[in-house]
Amino acid sequence: MSLFSDPRWGEALAHLPDYLGSHVRVSVAALALGLAVSLPLAIAARNRPLMRGALLGLASIVQTVPGLALLALFYPLLLALSSVSLQWFGFGFSAFGFLPAVLALALYSMLPVLRNTITGLNGVEPSILEAAQGVGMTELQSLVSVELPLALPVMMAGIRTAAVWVIGTATLSTPIGQTSLGNYIFAGLQTQNWVFVLFGCLAAALLALAVDQLLALIEIGIRARSRVRAGLGALGIAALVAATLVPSMAGRAAYVVGAKTFAEQYVLSALIAQRLARAGLSATTREGLGSNVIYQALLNGDIDVYVDYSGTLWVNQFHISETRPRAELLAELKTMLARQGVTLLGELGFENAYALVMPKKRAEALHIRTIADLAAQAPTMSIAADYEFFSRPEWESLRQAYGLKFRAQRQMQPDFMYAAAASGEVDVIAGYTSDGLISKYDLVALGDPRQAIPPYDAIVLISPKRAGDQALRSALQPLLGRIDISDMREANLRAAGGNDASSPDTVARWLWDKIAKP
Repeated sequence: MSLFSDPRWGEALAHLPDYLGSHVRVSVAALALGLAVSLPLAIAARNRPLMRGALLGLASIVQTVPGLALLALFYPLLLALSSVSLQWFGFGFSAFGFLPAVLALALYSMLPVLRNTITGLNGVEPSILEAAQGVGMTELQSLVSVELPLALPVMMAGIRTAAVWVIGTATLSTPIGQTSLGNYIFAGLQTQNWVFVLFGCLAAALLALAVDQLLALIEIGIRARSRVRAGLGALGIAALVAATLVPSMAGRAAYVVGAKTFAEQYVLSALIAQRLARAGLSATTREGLGSNVIYQALLNGDIDVYVDYSGTLWVNQFHISETRPRAELLAELKTMLARQGVTLLGELGFENAYALVMPKKRAEALHIRTIADLAAQAPTMSIAADYEFFSRPEWESLRQAYGLKFRAQRQMQPDFMYAAAASGEVDVIAGYTSDGLISKYDLVALGDPRQAIPPYDAIVLISPKRAGDQALRSALQPLLGRIDISDMREANLRAAGGNDASSPDTVARWLWDKIAKP
């Protein structure tokens, strides 16, 4: 079967109205905000060297910050501001999704607009300005009637550049909860669905090209003083924005199911959404969210339900380093969550803990069965982990418990780690105990005799606003305690299969068929 006959293209196309509409809305809002701020500042700074240098310098610094980092930084900032607003004025606002994305992208758009506006205005011939003054024009009249019309072609070039930058960077807003064309890319990378990755890249590129050409038409119309061309370009952009508003007018799903950034979470969120739909409850999924972002989104009511892991909450959210027996930890965790209004509905029946993993044959050859055995060999070895692990408390706990010191540390996409370990690219990886890739690549998870890593039972959390929702509880009850670790490993392996049978929805249906059997 060729790539372009793959049925996953149809699945990708089905998501397009939602993803594209959200992408356009956040991009247009960010660009509009960026223009509203940048243009007045550029006009004010054009004849003030100190102000001009400071503005361009600050805008240039913003460009050096990676797009994903800039987007992520706005989330905790807005969260803190929302908390202050709630305390002082009695109301808060959502720090999730649209708002942090718009603010970060607006900052990203400012440099080309500032630079081109200042360049265009300062490029007007002095003789023309003198002529304007000679006929009695005020400074404002000269700006509006002479300078801005002459500088507009250069300014439009900056606006075109800003638009392309914003549309491209908006694909990175998925981890902070903003639906975008980046949903295709993040989901595709996690499930090795290269059709989704390619579709997302193509859609973002075509959108950027379309907007750039429409803005170019406006620019050409301005240069040629053709109202028809400029009007057609503006009409095209207006039509594009209007078309993306149609899906949002169809109404939102009653329930929002959250998911983190790896394949297991995509499968479980799809499974929950399917169970809700089966119970007659409309649901949608919000995928690719970071660990801290997703929990705060639940607290704030931006999502209604998701699956987390007891160890993650214990260590990351409540900052407890002491490891306790599973039953005691779960009971204490349930109490702490309840204090914040979050309902721990129950456990799904399997554990997905961090584990140090290495090729089985090499482990046998070096007589390594546990992390304690590994510690003596670690200085000659390299270790790889996901993007979070080395900054998480679990890594520090392992280092202290076993005195681990590796020759080199690397970070990579979770699904790629296992192949890297199997090929010898790295010696050890921080894998996950429920990942089917461990058996696929003939790897082994090393024992943790000192219990440095806490239990990681998969648990269903319900937001405070849904605490009394009996329909939601009833719909999810059949999942509790029913998912065996072997079934979850098989589901994860299927989800990483990279074919038309490996979509989260398909795997979720397979998993339900397995656990629904008496």
